Formats: sequence, C-alpha cells, structure tokens
Amino acid sequence: MSEITPDQVRHLAGLARIALDESEVTRLTGELGAIVDAVEKVGAVVSEDVEPTSHPIGLGNVWRVDEVGDTLTTEQALDGAPDHDGSRFRVTAILGEEQ
Repeated sequence: MSEITPDQVRHLAGLARIALDESEVTRLTGELGAIVDAVEKVGAVVSEDVEPTSHPIGLGNVWRVDEVGDTLTTEQALDGAPDHDGSRFRVTAILGEEQ
C-alpha cells in the first residue's frame, strides 16, 4: 500500500477546508492509500497501443423528430401555481444582494 501519512491527510483537509477529527484522519489515511494504489495499478497497464478514453463505450446523442403536440394555455399552467401575477409564475428570491 502507498505510504499516505496522517500529516498528508491533515494537509489535504486543510487545503479543502474540511475539519477532520483524529478517527477520520486515521480512516482516510488508509482509504487514500488504497486509492493511490488503485491508480498506480491502472497506470502500470497503460500501453502505447491503447487510445485513452473517458468512457468504455462510445457516446452519442439520440435524436428524435420534434412533433407539435397539445400544450397548456397560460391559464392552465398558472392554475396550479402557488403564486402568479396573471401571466407569470411568482417565486421568492433565492440570491441575496451580494450575489
């Protein structure tokens, strides 16, 4: 197992601004060591013949034809709203002045 020390875990926690107690430092020391070992194993099997990928299976978009369907009127959409002004939904502000 890789040598991750409790001091390194404390240092990383400080950088991330995470408060850890000693039991968490002990637990994370072992877990981070196991993660580093796993990454080293993956790095050991890297070959020049294998193209780097982010997914094991190629990704692609699935498109469908847009079809016009029945839509709600403004009145129908606003009917179930907890608050509205007759033409728009009314919601409380979630961002303060400092935003």
